[in-house]
Formats: sequence, structure tokens, C-alpha cells
Amino acid sequence: MAQPRRIVLLRHGESEGNADDSVYERVPDHALGLTETGRRQAEEAGERLRATFGDECVSVYVSPYRRTHQSLKLLGLDSSRTRVREEPRLREQDWGNWQDREDVRKQMAYRDAYGHFFYRFAQGESGADVYDRVDAFLDSLWRSFEHPDHPPNVLLVTHGLTMRLFCMRWLHWSVAEFESLSNPGNGETRTLLLGSDGRYHLDRPFERWCTPKPYGHTG
Repeated sequence: MAQPRRIVLLRHGESEGNADDSVYERVPDHALGLTETGRRQAEEAGERLRATFGDECVSVYVSPYRRTHQSLKLLGLDSSRTRVREEPRLREQDWGNWQDREDVRKQMAYRDAYGHFFYRFAQGESGADVYDRVDAFLDSLWRSFEHPDHPPNVLLVTHGLTMRLFCMRWLHWSVAEFESLSNPGNGETRTLLLGSDGRYHLDRPFERWCTPKPYGHTG
């Protein structure tokens, strides 16, 4: 099995929805593009990633949303060394269609009280639903490692919540641990590095906004 040395997770640059949540009333979430700030964040992330990957090949999986595709293009990766696949299972949490601004704000408040993992948006998904599709993607990803010529680098261009849930599944975090962590900023990365023990370790933690409060002995 040709396990990659690093698996990099990148959150897209700032989107129009990050800058102004009223846009969700007029534009579907998947169609939102990057702001100028978001474009700059993606370009800066590209400089860091090109330095990290050097001359090595990269297997890229990108969420099907416009802002993730735009972010990937702005990274400026060498096309001769990258294999790109669109991966719908890495999309953002579905919040429902043609969202009402005030209703979404209410639901986000409900989610904060109920819990980000279990709360399901009306006509949308819960964090648990996203976890299940991330789990299915991981099965596919592991099978790809069976190819002896698999690249030493994997890059996932995705969304903040999806990044946290990917790490939760990979590193076997509890729900309480997941709930205590914040999303990374736009254009930020987290990297799973393959250690000498054959296990992957996160290069730096997610910011924690509260102390985990598990129901049982898991933390």
C-alpha cells in the first residue's frame, strides 16, 4: 500500500456568502463565488502549498461548489503533476434550498443550542449526515492507496465543517471533541502527516472554543 506522506485539507477562500449572508436569498449555496479577499487567500495558500509539494505529484479531490473550484484554480498547482477529481461527498453541509435569511439565523441559533453534530437543518443535513458521507469517501480514498504509484501527496479542497468531520472520522474524535472545535479560517489548511509509527498526526490543532463535555468516558 502506497500511503501518501501528507494529506492536506484546505478550506476555500472567503466566499460571497461569508462576506454577506443575504446573498443566500438570491444565489444557491453551490453557486457562490469568491470575493476579492477570497481570491487573495487562495493565491497565498497556493504559494505555501507549491513550496510544500515541490516537484512531487499530488492527488487532488475538490468539492463540486464554485468557490472550491475557483480556490483550486488560484492555487496555481502544476497541472503536469496533479490529478484532479471532483468529489461530491466533500461538499458543504446542505442547509436547504433558497434560504430565508431570518429563518437561517434562527436555525443557526437552534443548532448552537442543540449541537452542531446532531442538529439537522430543515430540508438540509445535520453534521452527522455529513460525517456519514465523509466516511464513505474515506473508504474510497483508502482503496486508492492500494495503487503502488499513488502520489505522495493528497489535497482536499473543501469546506470548514467538512474538514473538521474528516479529521473527526480519521482520528477517531468523539462527538464532544468535535463540538468543542472551531472551523479553520478561509484559505487555512490542516495536514495529516504520516509518522514513523505508520500513523497520521495532525500538523496543528483546530482552535478550541470550549472544553469538551462527553457523556461517557470518551473525550
